[in-house]
This record gives sequence, structure tokens and C-alpha cells, in this order.
Amino acid sequence: MSTDTVRAAIVTGAARGIGAATAKRLAAEGFAVAVLDLDESACKTVVSDIEATGGSALAIGADVSDESSVASAVSRVADELGAPLVLVNNAGVIRDNLLFKMTANDWDTVMNVHLRGSFLMSRVAQKYMTEAKWGRIVNLSSTSALGNRGQANYSAAKAGLQGFTKTLALELGKFGITANAIAPGFIETEMTQATAERMGMPFEQFREAVVKGIAVGRSGRPEDIASAVAFLAGDGAGFISGQTLYVSGGPAV
Repeated sequence: MSTDTVRAAIVTGAARGIGAATAKRLAAEGFAVAVLDLDESACKTVVSDIEATGGSALAIGADVSDESSVASAVSRVADELGAPLVLVNNAGVIRDNLLFKMTANDWDTVMNVHLRGSFLMSRVAQKYMTEAKWGRIVNLSSTSALGNRGQANYSAAKAGLQGFTKTLALELGKFGITANAIAPGFIETEMTQATAERMGMPFEQFREAVVKGIAVGRSGRPEDIASAVAFLAGDGAGFISGQTLYVSGGPAV
């Protein structure tokens, strides 16, 4: 793969939070970035920010859990930005509750976005990567994969993504494609704010309590995850595949 070629990247769930930070970082690294989220209009601020700094980006509205929506979105990326050779499966939702209160719909919604969505996006994108003999797939897992009270659905989905990642690494490695997962710890996003609300706790108080258990003594920022993604998406990470990198400010426990 020529280093002179501008590579296209897709970041799902990129309208805000970790996804937005990742899209901006990949653009800064020289990728043409498809900023994909459920609502296309919500992506336009991120696209504008990227273009304002001289980068190339495209807003895409798609439901990652819908097969036809995914096919159309990736085809549009290929037509307008070029073959997508980097895929960051970041789209996610939470439907937290204790097991006895969790509905089947709560379970299905989380599984459909995190697991089915990552499967559908990866299956379509890998075609372009195998043809190019180069590709990077980065799946966003979580420290919740190790278990977290009130998140049976989310924990199961995030653990499932780690197994999915290892299998992609085994199947796609011979085509020059790596697949890795990043498992963030406590990152300040709208999702963690929603968790604090569910617990009936002010966010500042929630953050302070969590930070006490983080080795580096601070909470994470979306940019911390974006930096890890940028590394795994680059040429320098070509001998790293099938791994889960915990970006949590200390050892994952």
C-alpha cells in the first residue's frame, strides 16, 4: 500500500464523544474520514471542525444494526472518499438495569448496536481491505467486559467484541489486515453522564468517586482513546493484531 495514497476511514458513532475525537484525530493523521452516526445532521459539526483544519470528511447517516443501511453507507464512502481501509466500530448505546429489571428489548438493543453493528460494518468493509491487501479494524470494547453491576447486556456485548476481534485477526491477517480492540475505562462522555444520572448522583460526585480508584489519578478524555486508535490504525501497528488494549489509567481489574 503506497504511503502516498490517502486512505479513507470510517468511524461509527462519531457525532460526539469518543467517536468525534477519533474522527478528528484520524483526519489529523491524514485520513479522509467518514463521520457516521444515526443522524447525519448531527455529524456535520464534526465534519466542519475537520474541514476547518484542512482535513477531508464526510457526514453519513446510518443505522449500524440494519444490513441495508450499512451496505448503502459503506458504498457511499467508497464512492465519495475512496475504499474504506480503516474501520472504527465505536457506535454504542446503554440500557442499564439490574438483571431482574432488564427487559428483552434492553438486551436486544444493546446487542444489536454493539455486536450486530460491528459484525455488519466489518463484513462489508473487509471486502475493500482484502482487495487492497491492507486494512485496520478497531473495535471499541470496555472495562465493563470484565463485569459491571447493572450492565449485564453492555458487559456481555463488550466481552463479545473481544472474541469477535480475535477471530477477525485470525481470518483476515493473511490479507494484511489487523483487528484489535480498545477497552476504555472511565471516560468523560455523555454516556458516563447518563450512568451518573441512572445512579441518582451528580456527575462531579460520580467522577470524583471513580477517580479515587484510577492509578493515574484522573478520569479519561475522549482524546485518550483517539490516540490509541490512531496508533492501531497506523502502519507502525502492523504486527499487532487480535489484542485488547485497556486504556483505563491503570491495570484493568
